[in-house]
Amino acid sequence: MSENGNSKMVVVCNHADAPHVMPTLIMGASGVGIGDDVMLFFCPGGANALVKGELEKIREMKLKGLPDPVKLYNDIVEQGGRVILCELALENKGIAVEDVRDGVEVMNAPSFLLDAQGAGLSLVF
Repeated sequence: MSENGNSKMVVVCNHADAPHVMPTLIMGASGVGIGDDVMLFFCPGGANALVKGELEKIREMKLKGLPDPVKLYNDIVEQGGRVILCELALENKGIAVEDVRDGVEVMNAPSFLLDAQGAGLSLVF
């Protein structure tokens, strides 16, 4: 349980391609939709998905039967979910902070682990 009494859900994404990003976003949006405190953590391998314009590229793939990744992302952020980018990804992937989507927090792994403690559900994609 989190401080507000809701269940805490953590989803880790370590790949920036649609087969990994979409389930991360779908589970995250589903979690905030049922009232969970959601934390999505993008490792360096998944970091490029959080660069401005990248979710739009996935949207353009028109993945049959799957929701719009941009809408999923926006829903997560608007409903209080946290989208966190591992700070190691900035240098590792050559990403400038100003190129990251609005709403993304940059955090180091130990801080994320401290915030994630007590999660009742954790998923990795």
